[in-house]
Amino acid sequence: MNYTVSIVGRPNVGKSTLFNRLVGRKKAIVHIQSGVTRDRIFGNSEWNGLKFSVVDTGGFNFSVSNNDILEKEIKNQILISIKETDVILFLVDIKIGILETDIKIAKILNKFKKNTLLVVNKVDNVKSISYNEDTDFFHLGLGKYYCISAINGSGTGELLDKLIEIFKKNFFFKKEKIVKRELLPRFSVIGRPNVGKSTLINSFLNKNHHIVTNISGTTRDSLDVFYKKFGYECILVDTPGIRKKSKIIENIEYYSSMKTVQTIKYTDICLLMVDASIGWEKQDINIFRLIKKNNKGIIILINKWDLFYHKNYLIKKNYEFLIRKKISPFDNVPIIFISAKNKYGIHHIIPIAYKILKSRKNRLKTNILNKIMLPIFKKNPPPSKKKNKLIKIKYCTQLPLCTPVFIFFSNFPQYIKESYKRFVENKIRDHFDFIGVPIQIFFRKK
Repeated sequence: MNYTVSIVGRPNVGKSTLFNRLVGRKKAIVHIQSGVTRDRIFGNSEWNGLKFSVVDTGGFNFSVSNNDILEKEIKNQILISIKETDVILFLVDIKIGILETDIKIAKILNKFKKNTLLVVNKVDNVKSISYNEDTDFFHLGLGKYYCISAINGSGTGELLDKLIEIFKKNFFFKKEKIVKRELLPRFSVIGRPNVGKSTLINSFLNKNHHIVTNISGTTRDSLDVFYKKFGYECILVDTPGIRKKSKIIENIEYYSSMKTVQTIKYTDICLLMVDASIGWEKQDINIFRLIKKNNKGIIILINKWDLFYHKNYLIKKNYEFLIRKKISPFDNVPIIFISAKNKYGIHHIIPIAYKILKSRKNRLKTNILNKIMLPIFKKNPPPSKKKNKLIKIKYCTQLPLCTPVFIFFSNFPQYIKESYKRFVENKIRDHFDFIGVPIQIFFRKK
């Protein structure tokens, strides 16, 4: 059985710190500024041999205006998490004590009738607690509470023991086939802010899983969700938008951009999303190069095409031609025109991503590779500025690595120009199926 634990509470009580502690790595952004976490963030944990999922949520904030769309969406995400969870960890702050917000949250949790554990955070020394009206947490009506320090881990062992006890008591360890999600392919939606990344994830899932507003930079963490439809299984990852360095105006934006860069390293296929109404800009090519540098599969998604698809077909062809020209020689990348909001064209994305996944693992037999490539080199040998130095490529092979890497052995590899390297890449792509897959080419001394 896949058990789920959700961490809730008002802003800045240490929910993300506890989340990182339970999942064993810094997956959620932790910052002194309140309200950093907005969407739900998912992670995996294990205690005494039992695996379970942990969900970090945004902070309950009752003081904002009813017209604040972002805060309303954050609250909606928290309520969804409470409904879908098995156990709730309600976090409060010992240093501040009980606030009116904590009392309101407790009343909401009591209505759901879920297994709820009251967790008092920032307790560095239990003996130092001074019990008074502000720290008498029994007032919240949730019974026994657990004192912990999320930042250094003290008290979390007892809390985890109680979690396991609840699982055993209420779920009896029912056997269920659990998908090894860490082994599933990861498809990450990458792009500039406000191009529609979260909307695409919601359209795939047919529900408002992630917060979507017109406010640029709503998503701050990389968010994983499990996708299983039409015979495909994968992890979809929503990411914060990547701005130009000169336009990053706060620390949290910097952390969010770094989260996206980190996400690229641990993904299989990047879905690079572009706003059709803005076009392919310099920042898009920078993101494309970052993905290519990390040797990840790429699909380019031209979003908001519903604003244009009723117009002349040539607009689409010219749009595509311009992009391929700018990303050459790695220009055999799938370009899909979509509307994430209206779900136009999105059904093509996952099947093509799986095709690219297969191409990344494509291993060419050495004899076939040489049979195709050596005649090409003989007909079009590398040019050389050195007189009496005829450059020959005598042999080639693909290395047994997780991404396509080719070695070409030559008598004078040091004189082979970058332009000829691009020529070789084009020929490999012409004869073999590496659509959407970066390939690396090296020349070595024979």
